[in-house]
Amino acid sequence: MGSRDRFPPRRPPREAVGGTPARSRRGDIGEQWWSRRFVAALERIGERGRLSRGRSYARSGQVMDLDIGPGLVTALVQGTRPRPYEVSIEIDVFTDEQWDRIENAMAQQALFLAALLAGEMPEEIEQAFDAAGFPLFPLRMFDLRPYCSCPDAGNPCKHAAATLYILAERFDEDPFQIFAWRGRTEHELARSLRRRRTAFDPRPPGGAAVAGDDATAVDPINPDPVGFWRAGPELGRLALSPRAPTAPENVLRQLEPLPLSAGDVPLIDALTRAYRTVTRNAERIAYDQE
Repeated sequence: MGSRDRFPPRRPPREAVGGTPARSRRGDIGEQWWSRRFVAALERIGERGRLSRGRSYARSGQVMDLDIGPGLVTALVQGTRPRPYEVSIEIDVFTDEQWDRIENAMAQQALFLAALLAGEMPEEIEQAFDAAGFPLFPLRMFDLRPYCSCPDAGNPCKHAAATLYILAERFDEDPFQIFAWRGRTEHELARSLRRRRTAFDPRPPGGAAVAGDDATAVDPINPDPVGFWRAGPELGRLALSPRAPTAPENVLRQLEPLPLSAGDVPLIDALTRAYRTVTRNAERIAYDQE
Protein backbone atom coordinates (compact mmCIF):
# COMPACT_ATOMS: atom_id res chain seq x y z
CA MET A 1 0.00 0.00 0.00
CA GLY A 2 1.51 3.34 -1.04
CA SER A 3 1.70 6.48 1.08
CA ARG A 4 -1.05 8.08 -1.00
CA ASP A 5 -3.42 5.29 0.10
CA ARG A 6 -2.55 5.72 3.78
CA PHE A 7 -2.92 9.51 3.93
CA PRO A 8 -5.93 11.25 2.35
CA PRO A 9 -5.12 14.37 0.31
CA ARG A 10 -5.27 17.67 2.14
CA ARG A 11 -8.48 19.60 1.58
CA PRO A 12 -8.34 23.33 0.95
CA PRO A 13 -9.87 25.46 3.73
CA ARG A 14 -13.35 26.86 3.39
CA GLU A 15 -13.68 30.48 2.30
CA ALA A 16 -13.55 32.81 5.28
CA VAL A 17 -16.23 35.48 5.57
CA GLY A 18 -14.62 38.77 6.54
CA GLY A 19 -11.07 37.44 6.57
CA THR A 20 -8.08 39.70 5.96
CA PRO A 21 -5.55 38.36 3.43
CA ALA A 22 -1.90 39.11 4.08
CA ARG A 23 -0.60 41.96 1.92
CA SER A 24 2.45 39.86 1.04
CA ARG A 25 1.47 37.52 -1.77
CA ARG A 26 4.80 35.72 -1.99
CA GLY A 27 8.19 35.63 -0.31
CA ASP A 28 8.69 37.02 3.19
CA ILE A 29 5.93 38.50 5.32
CA GLY A 30 6.70 41.80 7.06
CA GLU A 31 7.77 45.11 5.55
CA GLN A 32 9.39 46.94 8.47
CA TRP A 33 12.41 45.83 10.44
CA TRP A 34 10.38 45.17 13.60
CA SER A 35 7.82 42.91 11.89
CA ARG A 36 10.58 41.10 9.99
CA ARG A 37 12.41 40.56 13.30
CA PHE A 38 9.23 39.14 14.82
CA VAL A 39 8.72 36.80 11.84
CA ALA A 40 12.38 35.75 11.95
CA ALA A 41 11.99 34.84 15.63
CA LEU A 42 8.83 32.89 14.85
CA GLU A 43 10.44 30.97 11.99
CA ARG A 44 13.51 30.19 14.09
CA ILE A 45 11.49 28.53 16.85
CA GLY A 46 8.49 27.11 14.96
CA GLU A 47 8.04 23.91 12.92
CA ARG A 48 8.72 24.62 9.24
CA GLY A 49 5.88 22.62 7.69
CA ARG A 50 3.15 24.08 9.87
CA LEU A 51 4.54 27.59 9.42
CA SER A 52 4.46 27.12 5.63
CA ARG A 53 0.80 26.07 5.76
CA GLY A 54 0.13 28.97 8.13
CA ARG A 55 1.56 31.43 5.58
CA SER A 56 -0.76 29.99 2.94
CA TYR A 57 -3.73 30.39 5.28
CA ALA A 58 -2.70 33.97 6.06
CA ARG A 59 -2.40 34.85 2.37
CA SER A 60 -5.75 33.34 1.49
CA GLY A 61 -7.53 35.42 4.11
CA GLN A 62 -8.46 32.68 6.59
CA VAL A 63 -7.77 34.85 9.69
CA MET A 64 -10.72 36.81 11.04
CA ASP A 65 -11.45 39.10 13.99
CA LEU A 66 -7.85 39.47 15.16
CA ASP A 67 -7.64 41.46 18.38
CA ILE A 68 -4.55 42.58 20.32
CA GLY A 69 -4.65 43.15 24.07
CA PRO A 70 -2.17 43.09 26.96
CA GLY A 71 -0.52 39.67 26.85
CA LEU A 72 -3.13 38.16 24.54
CA VAL A 73 -3.93 38.03 20.83
CA THR A 74 -7.17 36.35 19.77
CA ALA A 75 -8.53 35.47 16.34
CA LEU A 76 -10.86 33.15 14.46
CA VAL A 77 -9.32 31.08 11.67
CA GLN A 78 -11.43 29.35 9.05
CA GLY A 79 -10.19 25.85 8.29
CA THR A 80 -11.72 22.91 6.48
CA ARG A 81 -14.55 22.49 9.00
CA PRO A 82 -17.69 24.65 8.90
CA ARG A 83 -16.97 26.37 12.21
CA PRO A 84 -13.85 28.59 12.47
CA TYR A 85 -11.21 27.62 14.98
CA GLU A 86 -10.60 29.80 18.03
CA VAL A 87 -6.97 30.88 18.35
CA SER A 88 -5.20 32.72 21.15
CA ILE A 89 -1.54 33.67 21.48
CA GLU A 90 -0.30 34.54 24.95
CA ILE A 91 2.93 36.32 25.83
CA ASP A 92 4.25 37.60 29.14
CA VAL A 93 3.24 41.16 29.98
CA PHE A 94 6.12 43.13 31.44
CA THR A 95 5.54 44.16 35.05
CA ASP A 96 5.58 47.79 36.17
CA GLU A 97 9.07 47.24 37.58
CA GLN A 98 10.28 45.77 34.28
CA TRP A 99 8.74 48.61 32.28
CA ASP A 100 10.43 51.05 34.67
CA ARG A 101 13.84 49.65 33.71
CA ILE A 102 12.93 49.54 30.01
CA GLU A 103 11.66 53.11 29.94
CA ASN A 104 14.71 54.37 31.81
CA ALA A 105 16.90 52.77 29.14
CA MET A 106 14.77 54.28 26.36
CA ALA A 107 14.79 57.73 27.96
CA GLN A 108 18.58 57.89 27.65
CA GLN A 109 18.13 58.93 23.99
CA ALA A 110 15.84 61.72 22.79
CA LEU A 111 15.58 59.87 19.46
CA PHE A 112 13.21 57.25 20.86
CA LEU A 113 10.48 59.63 22.00
CA ALA A 114 10.64 61.72 18.83
CA ALA A 115 10.51 58.66 16.56
CA LEU A 116 7.69 56.96 18.44
CA LEU A 117 5.58 60.11 18.39
CA ALA A 118 6.09 60.14 14.60
CA GLY A 119 4.79 56.56 14.36
CA GLU A 120 8.21 55.03 13.74
CA MET A 121 10.35 52.62 15.70
CA PRO A 122 14.12 53.08 15.42
CA GLU A 123 16.06 49.83 15.30
CA GLU A 124 18.12 50.89 18.31
CA ILE A 125 15.02 50.51 20.49
CA GLU A 126 15.55 46.75 20.55
CA GLN A 127 18.93 47.39 22.17
CA ALA A 128 17.23 49.39 24.93
CA PHE A 129 15.03 46.41 25.77
CA ASP A 130 18.05 44.11 25.70
CA ALA A 131 20.02 46.50 27.94
CA ALA A 132 17.19 46.40 30.47
CA GLY A 133 17.29 42.59 30.37
CA PHE A 134 13.87 42.05 28.80
CA PRO A 135 14.00 41.22 25.07
CA LEU A 136 11.17 42.73 23.04
CA PHE A 137 10.76 39.73 20.73
CA PRO A 138 10.30 36.07 21.70
CA LEU A 139 13.46 33.99 21.86
CA ARG A 140 11.93 30.54 22.40
CA MET A 141 8.58 28.95 21.65
CA PHE A 142 8.13 28.87 25.43
CA ASP A 143 7.90 32.69 25.24
CA LEU A 144 4.78 32.30 23.07
CA ARG A 145 1.85 30.23 24.28
CA PRO A 146 -0.39 29.53 21.28
CA TYR A 147 -3.74 27.78 21.71
CA CYS A 148 -6.10 26.58 19.00
CA SER A 149 -9.39 24.68 19.24
CA CYS A 150 -8.31 22.42 16.36
CA PRO A 151 -7.16 18.83 17.10
CA ASP A 152 -3.58 19.45 15.92
CA ALA A 153 -1.15 19.34 18.84
CA GLY A 154 1.54 21.25 16.90
CA ASN A 155 3.07 24.30 18.51
CA PRO A 156 2.06 26.38 16.71
CA CYS A 157 -0.49 24.66 14.49
CA LYS A 158 -1.14 26.14 11.04
CA HIS A 159 -4.09 28.18 12.37
CA ALA A 160 -2.01 29.77 15.12
CA ALA A 161 0.84 30.28 12.64
CA ALA A 162 -1.52 32.09 10.24
CA THR A 163 -2.60 34.32 13.14
CA LEU A 164 1.02 35.16 13.96
CA TYR A 165 1.76 36.13 10.34
CA ILE A 166 -1.25 38.46 10.22
CA LEU A 167 -0.14 39.82 13.60
CA ALA A 168 3.24 40.70 12.03
CA GLU A 169 1.45 42.76 9.39
CA ARG A 170 -0.53 44.51 12.11
CA PHE A 171 2.82 45.43 13.64
CA ASP A 172 3.81 46.83 10.21
CA GLU A 173 0.84 49.18 10.37
CA ASP A 174 1.34 50.28 13.97
CA PRO A 175 4.51 49.46 15.94
CA PHE A 176 2.77 50.55 19.15
CA GLN A 177 0.78 47.31 18.95
CA ILE A 178 3.95 45.45 19.95
CA PHE A 179 4.14 47.50 23.14
CA ALA A 180 0.39 47.08 23.76
CA TRP A 181 0.84 43.30 23.58
CA ARG A 182 3.59 43.68 26.20
CA GLY A 183 1.37 45.80 28.45
CA ARG A 184 1.96 49.47 27.52
CA THR A 185 -0.39 51.58 25.43
CA GLU A 186 0.89 54.29 23.11
CA HIS A 187 -0.33 57.03 25.46
CA GLU A 188 1.17 55.42 28.56
CA LEU A 189 4.56 54.91 26.92
CA ALA A 190 4.74 58.42 25.43
CA ARG A 191 3.69 60.02 28.73
CA SER A 192 6.28 58.07 30.68
CA LEU A 193 9.08 58.89 28.21
CA ARG A 194 8.18 62.60 28.28
CA ARG A 195 8.36 62.58 32.07
CA ARG A 196 11.66 60.72 32.11
CA ARG A 197 13.15 62.95 29.39
CA THR A 198 12.25 65.96 31.56
CA ALA A 199 14.60 64.61 34.22
CA PHE A 200 17.48 64.97 31.72
CA ASP A 201 16.67 68.67 31.08
CA PRO A 202 17.78 70.76 34.06
CA ARG A 203 15.62 73.71 35.01
CA PRO A 204 17.29 76.81 33.53
CA PRO A 205 18.17 79.61 35.96
CA GLY A 206 14.99 81.60 36.51
CA GLY A 207 13.15 79.48 33.93
CA ALA A 208 10.16 77.23 34.05
CA ALA A 209 10.13 73.46 34.01
CA VAL A 210 9.92 71.66 30.69
CA ALA A 211 6.32 70.97 29.75
CA GLY A 212 5.07 67.41 30.18
CA ASP A 213 2.08 65.46 31.34
CA ASP A 214 3.26 65.57 34.96
CA ALA A 215 5.18 68.85 34.82
CA THR A 216 4.09 72.45 35.22
CA ALA A 217 2.82 73.66 31.86
CA VAL A 218 4.63 76.51 30.13
CA ASP A 219 2.46 79.30 28.73
CA PRO A 220 2.78 78.87 24.93
CA ILE A 221 1.77 82.49 24.29
CA ASN A 222 4.15 84.11 26.79
CA PRO A 223 7.09 81.71 27.20
CA ASP A 224 9.75 82.39 29.78
CA PRO A 225 12.31 84.61 27.95
CA VAL A 226 15.26 83.33 30.01
CA GLY A 227 14.90 79.62 29.29
CA PHE A 228 12.99 79.55 25.99
CA TRP A 229 16.07 79.23 23.77
CA ARG A 230 18.18 77.27 26.22
CA ALA A 231 19.12 73.76 25.08
CA GLY A 232 19.66 70.82 27.37
CA PRO A 233 23.20 69.41 27.67
CA GLU A 234 22.30 66.34 25.59
CA LEU A 235 21.76 68.43 22.44
CA GLY A 236 25.49 68.52 21.77
CA ARG A 237 25.61 64.73 21.75
CA LEU A 238 22.96 64.31 19.07
CA ALA A 239 24.17 63.24 15.62
CA LEU A 240 21.51 64.24 13.11
CA SER A 241 21.19 63.00 9.56
CA PRO A 242 18.14 63.39 7.31
CA ARG A 243 16.57 60.07 6.58
CA ALA A 244 13.33 58.90 5.07
CA PRO A 245 10.61 57.53 7.36
CA THR A 246 10.50 53.76 7.50
CA ALA A 247 6.87 53.75 6.37
CA PRO A 248 5.97 57.03 4.60
CA GLU A 249 2.46 55.72 3.94
CA ASN A 250 1.62 55.25 7.66
CA VAL A 251 -0.89 58.11 7.52
CA LEU A 252 -2.83 56.24 4.83
CA ARG A 253 -3.08 53.17 7.02
CA GLN A 254 -4.95 55.16 9.65
CA LEU A 255 -7.83 55.70 7.21
CA GLU A 256 -10.86 53.51 6.81
CA PRO A 257 -10.86 51.52 3.51
CA LEU A 258 -11.83 53.85 0.68
CA PRO A 259 -14.34 52.58 -1.93
CA LEU A 260 -12.27 54.15 -4.72
CA SER A 261 -9.75 52.80 -7.20
CA ALA A 262 -7.22 53.95 -9.77
CA GLY A 263 -8.02 51.66 -12.66
CA ASP A 264 -7.92 48.15 -11.21
CA VAL A 265 -5.82 49.16 -8.19
CA PRO A 266 -7.44 50.18 -4.86
CA LEU A 267 -6.80 53.87 -4.18
CA ILE A 268 -4.92 53.20 -0.91
CA ASP A 269 -2.51 50.85 -2.74
CA ALA A 270 -1.96 53.40 -5.53
CA LEU A 271 -1.31 56.21 -3.03
CA THR A 272 1.04 53.95 -1.04
CA ARG A 273 3.18 53.40 -4.14
CA ALA A 274 3.14 57.14 -4.84
CA TYR A 275 4.20 58.00 -1.27
CA ARG A 276 7.09 55.56 -1.46
CA THR A 277 8.21 56.83 -4.88
CA VAL A 278 8.12 60.47 -3.75
CA THR A 279 10.02 59.58 -0.57
CA ARG A 280 12.76 57.73 -2.48
CA ASN A 281 13.16 60.62 -4.94
CA ALA A 282 13.27 63.18 -2.11
CA GLU A 283 15.97 61.14 -0.37
CA ARG A 284 18.03 61.00 -3.59
CA ILE A 285 17.76 64.77 -3.96
CA ALA A 286 18.71 65.29 -0.28
CA TYR A 287 21.85 63.24 -0.69
CA ASP A 288 22.57 64.46 -4.22
CA GLN A 289 22.34 60.96 -5.66
CA GLU A 290 21.97 60.19 -9.35
